[in-house]
Amino acid sequence: MEQQRKGMASPAALAMLACAVLVMIPAVSSVRYIVGSNMGWTNNNVNYTIWAQGKHFYNGDWLFFVYDRNQMNVLEVNKTDYENCISDHPLHNWTTGAGRDVVPLNVTRKYYFISGKGFCYGGMKLAVLVENPPPPPVAAPIKSGASTYTLRGQIVIPAVFAIAAVWDSFLRVW
Repeated sequence: MEQQRKGMASPAALAMLACAVLVMIPAVSSVRYIVGSNMGWTNNNVNYTIWAQGKHFYNGDWLFFVYDRNQMNVLEVNKTDYENCISDHPLHNWTTGAGRDVVPLNVTRKYYFISGKGFCYGGMKLAVLVENPPPPPVAAPIKSGASTYTLRGQIVIPAVFAIAAVWDSFLRVW
């Protein structure tokens, strides 16, 4: 029986673990966007400018490009090359050869992506602005009547328990 207790977690340990998980949840808030949603990174009439509208890309998010690896690629370029569909000198070639490329958005700036091999001219290009995440919500201000609750919590309640303990010991002696 004693060995079974050693293997079991105490309720206090479980409560502390639950609190730790709840505290860590807001820190894990990055989002992985599949570029083009269910259509992916393709030349099949997907307007990536419209796809990106209304989305907020934050530092720490990810872009997931899914495409035909035998035909397309993912190139990060500057603004001029993006506007003119020039793929000769990319800033970064994210193409891994698998057709499933993940791009971390870890710097707050404007990112420009195109597909070379002529597909950019058909609309395979994406520009996203990466921002810092918004600050967490601010806690509500403390009401002015809170000092009476503090006084009650620091003096009155302990005094009541002290009187009850003295009264209980008095009744046991009596």
